[in-house]
Amino acid sequence: MSYIAFTKTQLINLEFALSHELVRSNRSGAYSSTTIASCNTRKYHGLLVVPQPWLDHNNHILLSSLDETIIQHDEEFNFGVRMYPGGTYNPKGHKYLREFTAEPIPKITYRVGGVVLSKELLFAENEGRILIRYTLEDAHSQTTLRLKPYLAFRNVHQLTKANIDANTKYEPTSNGVSWQMYHGYSRLYFQISKENEYTHIPDWYYNVEYIREKEAGLPSQEDLFAPGFFDLDIKKGESIIVAAGLEEVKADGLKRSFAAEVKKRTPRNNYHNCLVNASEQFLVKTKNKTELMAGFPWFGTWGRDTFIALPGITLSRGDETSFKNVLDTMIATMKGPLFPNIGRDNKPDYAAVDAPLWFFWCLQEYAGYKNNKSEIWKKYRKPMLAILEGFRNGTEYNIHMDENGLLYAGGTGMALTWMDVFNNGKPVTARSGYAVEVNALWYNAISFALELASEADDKTFIKEWENIPSLIKDSFNQLFVNNSRGYLADYVFDGYTDWTVRPNMLLAVALPYTIVDEEIQNSVLKKIKSDLLTERGLRSLTPTDVNYKGVYAGNQNERNLAYHQGTVFPWLLSHFSKAWLRLNGKSGLPLIEELYAGFEPTLFEAGLGTVSEIYDGDPPHDPKGAISQAWSIAALIQMKQQIDQVKNS
Repeated sequence: MSYIAFTKTQLINLEFALSHELVRSNRSGAYSSTTIASCNTRKYHGLLVVPQPWLDHNNHILLSSLDETIIQHDEEFNFGVRMYPGGTYNPKGHKYLREFTAEPIPKITYRVGGVVLSKELLFAENEGRILIRYTLEDAHSQTTLRLKPYLAFRNVHQLTKANIDANTKYEPTSNGVSWQMYHGYSRLYFQISKENEYTHIPDWYYNVEYIREKEAGLPSQEDLFAPGFFDLDIKKGESIIVAAGLEEVKADGLKRSFAAEVKKRTPRNNYHNCLVNASEQFLVKTKNKTELMAGFPWFGTWGRDTFIALPGITLSRGDETSFKNVLDTMIATMKGPLFPNIGRDNKPDYAAVDAPLWFFWCLQEYAGYKNNKSEIWKKYRKPMLAILEGFRNGTEYNIHMDENGLLYAGGTGMALTWMDVFNNGKPVTARSGYAVEVNALWYNAISFALELASEADDKTFIKEWENIPSLIKDSFNQLFVNNSRGYLADYVFDGYTDWTVRPNMLLAVALPYTIVDEEIQNSVLKKIKSDLLTERGLRSLTPTDVNYKGVYAGNQNERNLAYHQGTVFPWLLSHFSKAWLRLNGKSGLPLIEELYAGFEPTLFEAGLGTVSEIYDGDPPHDPKGAISQAWSIAALIQMKQQIDQVKNS
């Protein structure tokens, strides 16, 4: 029995089937994503989604979907599913769904009468190519399989409409054809392992609707181009392979290619293996750089997310090479002391005060893994100094160290912390001035740099920086600590101290160098546990606050207002776990083990075998946002490591 599996009763229920999604990515930055009913519900869904770097820096959907039709005795049974306005589905292939399994790769089984057809989905590891294996499990009459592709050729963030500029012609290739709808795009090669007959009948399908975009109040309809269809006879027990990719391959080698790709996969046959499998999908490797994608299907490379997720994604699997390569890639993008927050080569946004400070934490994790601090100082001294000196002396976005040692950042209309959502041009949670987690990270960064410098006997650096941590600590405790409240202020700006209960204070007690004493650490964790901790992570705002939003839903404005106002973030769990176990030791294990084990059911929700970006603040804490998020996966992997370390201590 497959670890992840669904039955006929679940699959034919569209409400269920459309809320369970598949996503597979590869090292080239391409991905494939749809629902278990093979009905696309997002503009980001597609069977083949690939980078087109000569066009822009986003992914592009070439092959949107593929309809399978079984033909027997001149009767046609179409297994495809598409949604149109008014909640109309046509065709209604979901009624033929019988079984879904995920091991070793996703497999969907259809049944109509005496015909049983299975479909297995596999994404190539290092190139933009999806491979689909169809097997006729059972049939009692001559059977024809018809395959009808639907093309989009558009940016994932946009939608397309029928137009006269589309090139509707095709070119023959080995057991298939290729198309190039618009100049500048890669050709899409569609090939089958068996000889077939292609019928070219170019046509547009209008107003295909994506329900998830509609729910968010966003444009949700597009026109898809169907160039024609492929017919081939298939016998009982026979398997054929379909390949859709950017380069032509030898059709007679497709079965071997499929078998070779399957062998490379980390099995998703238990909780841990699912996390490992998911972690591998976020790394993108090209000739010149290695990057970490923040999430699928719509996130790209984010500086903050990269540093927070990188140790859990790479070092946990012993992948030191990818860890170092990602850091090298990020260092090459630095602008003074800043890392890009959003974007890569296309005018990146550097508005993130905490991303450079998470770089130090990332190196701390590496130091624990590598156990060679002198080597780390030698290799990364230059970017560390650039950050520390740049922040001390002052840089963009009004980021600077004040005389009290604290790090000040931002101003009116800016949002430089991880709570950086804007709505109608204004930050929802601005948090300018002295932010609690930013200064906890600042203190930790300088303290760690001094530790490395001491190991390397770098007297010059030590002399220049050794007195600053104590100054920061004294100032921090004066501004952020109020013993009668029992928790820390969230930020201080222009003489105003904000005492809103948010999870940001967690980092003051969770980082390796803690900036407050043990009594305060205990009281902070107690407050976080009572107000913010849920089975899916930490709420971004206490439910007792008037601005609390317990459900992340509605149009885009409503979602913006909810994102950091109560929505739950799993990435914070590993830091809560770290602090909790450090203070409580083995007596703290039951809570952390319960939290870790409690996340296993999420592998069967939303993105199958992976973990979502966010969850509702209110029970039952439904999954929301991106269906697979790097720092969510990394947090759970690190929680398991922390549990094991305490058990074995």
